[in-house]
Amino acid sequence: MKNCILILLTAVMFTGCANERELQENGGQRDVPFIWNNANIYFLLTDRFNNGDPGNDVNFGRTDPAAVNRGFMGGDLAGVTKKIEEGYFNKLGISAIWLTPFYEQIHGMVDEGTGDTYAYHGYWTRDWTALDPNFGTPEELDALVEAARDKGIRIIMDVIINHTGPVTENDPVWGDAWVRTEPRCTYEGYASTIQCTLVDNLPDIRTGKMDAVALPDVLVEKWKNEGRYEKEMEELDAFFGRTGYPRAPRYYLIKWITDYIRKYGINGYRLDTAKHTEEDVWSDLRKEADIAYAEWKAANPGVVPEEEPFYMVGEVYNYVISGGKWFDFGDTVVNFYAEGIDHLINFEFKYDAQNHYELVFSKYSEILNSALRGNGVLNYLSSHDDGDPYDKMRERPFEAATKLLLSPGAAQVYYGDETSRLLFTPGAEGDANLRSFMNWEKLEEDAEVNGTLVSDVLYHYRKLGQFRRNHPAVGAGVHRMIATEPYTFSRTWEKAGYTDRVVVALDLDGNAVEIDVEGIFDEGAELTDFYSGETTNVKNGKAIIRTEYPVVLLEEKI
Repeated sequence: MKNCILILLTAVMFTGCANERELQENGGQRDVPFIWNNANIYFLLTDRFNNGDPGNDVNFGRTDPAAVNRGFMGGDLAGVTKKIEEGYFNKLGISAIWLTPFYEQIHGMVDEGTGDTYAYHGYWTRDWTALDPNFGTPEELDALVEAARDKGIRIIMDVIINHTGPVTENDPVWGDAWVRTEPRCTYEGYASTIQCTLVDNLPDIRTGKMDAVALPDVLVEKWKNEGRYEKEMEELDAFFGRTGYPRAPRYYLIKWITDYIRKYGINGYRLDTAKHTEEDVWSDLRKEADIAYAEWKAANPGVVPEEEPFYMVGEVYNYVISGGKWFDFGDTVVNFYAEGIDHLINFEFKYDAQNHYELVFSKYSEILNSALRGNGVLNYLSSHDDGDPYDKMRERPFEAATKLLLSPGAAQVYYGDETSRLLFTPGAEGDANLRSFMNWEKLEEDAEVNGTLVSDVLYHYRKLGQFRRNHPAVGAGVHRMIATEPYTFSRTWEKAGYTDRVVVALDLDGNAVEIDVEGIFDEGAELTDFYSGETTNVKNGKAIIRTEYPVVLLEEKI
């Protein structure tokens, strides 16, 4: 092989040739059952990923200079669609894309103590019924969902019910009937986590209020100016007439949020700040989301498998898989899974990932197949608001990918994990360090980050991601260690007559490896190492693979 390099991967040498590997794009996607417990979810900030339409970069007079990484940078829905159509996500083995909120944001700028900031991130909603033109148009959202669907990718929409955006000169408060502006949360128990504002000047929606309220004057005036007041009111009348819900704040928001399912066929929700609202808000949302999804499926028969459910993953900050189904507020213990939530984001994974593979894999398999059976977790190592990520300076990118993508449970890849985008920007404050623009230039230049070629890291993510996508057993199966030297394990998953089995060996030394596969693959079965492409046959319960790589991903050849 030409132009090869050697890269340190844990205690072994990783050998790769970027130029030759560029041709291995999709790895032979298999037709297998999709289940959310094995999902490979790509999380991106819409404004930070790819600029598909420079013409929408400035709106609402957002021209004042912002602090480092705290202004709009031009990324949009059209840019995401472009990468979908190019096959970028398919090559990564991605099964779902989680988009940050694309609702219309506050127009003004806020100084939250870390520098002047616009609502580039999408979490400061001004109007749930409109898209922010910086992100794109309804037509562009529709095109994105359609493009993803054509590629077998699901779309997860970020849902905010807890708060509106901050109040500015251009963005008035919604009024006392809708929001509280004090006290600030102290997190000393259940009430001081829910009946309060997360931070100063972030009005908290009165989600516990169950009596009827009129629409905020600012919203009524906006709709009238846009010529859609009558239409919006007709839809609200129909919703409240059908459901019998009181016209309380939570139900207005539920109506507006589920409209995106009915109109676009959104496949799932990520629930922002889920522990900061009364938990029954989520069961109400689940009920209406399921109704909306069923209606969309009926109107679009055969587009989405009838048996595939709507998906809800909750951000219950500091939830850990070790807690099983329970989250402890200190004075109250809540089971969020009982409120219609399928998965919770697992804030423990980045700590568990400091341990050896077997400690992580066996622990997660045991919990997911016992205490959390029927539900699951979404594991991550970096995100948009975790200021202490697993590998901030991208010094262990191969190890990070291996642990994340081969662990039981669903996996969340944060944009730029696969290209070693640094989670640090000189001059940035707080979470702005985590939110730089996607480092496409590093990939185009085949540059190095901390002595490692970005293309080699991307290749590793692609191989592991495609293997996970092709095998439900990876994330949803039962784990069993086979050997310690080299570390080898199997995963097996069975459901409704479908059986999936894989064997994985890690930390290899570049020589031929003999792997015990007895009881997993039949004698004489033809196997493929998905990582290297080498094939072998099972003989006397053993599989011998000759590979230069430190990873073997064994699957039965089809």
